[in-house]
Amino acid sequence: MKKSFMVEFELPEELSDDFLALIPEQREVVDRLMTQGKIRSYALSLDRSVLWVVMEAVSEFEVMEIIASMPLCDFMHPYVSELMYHNSTEVYHQFSLN
Repeated sequence: MKKSFMVEFELPEELSDDFLALIPEQREVVDRLMTQGKIRSYALSLDRSVLWVVMEAVSEFEVMEIIASMPLCDFMHPYVSELMYHNSTEVYHQFSLN
């Protein structure tokens, strides 16, 4: 059964050219993971020091595997917490086939 996890990433104080060069690839991976339902939300603090991600996974090990697939994983320090629940106001549109 899937569980919800909050991952708080501590980002580097100064963003190197190597970090910045990987951002487009990171966005592609995040978009794919969101489409797959592995990431439910993705938010960056205004000062760009912290990134919050809510993930759906079977275990913390799976969360770590997802993190390892991210291009920026070597630059980010994750703190993983299992959530009791995660509510959101996301609206899913259901289309009628009629």
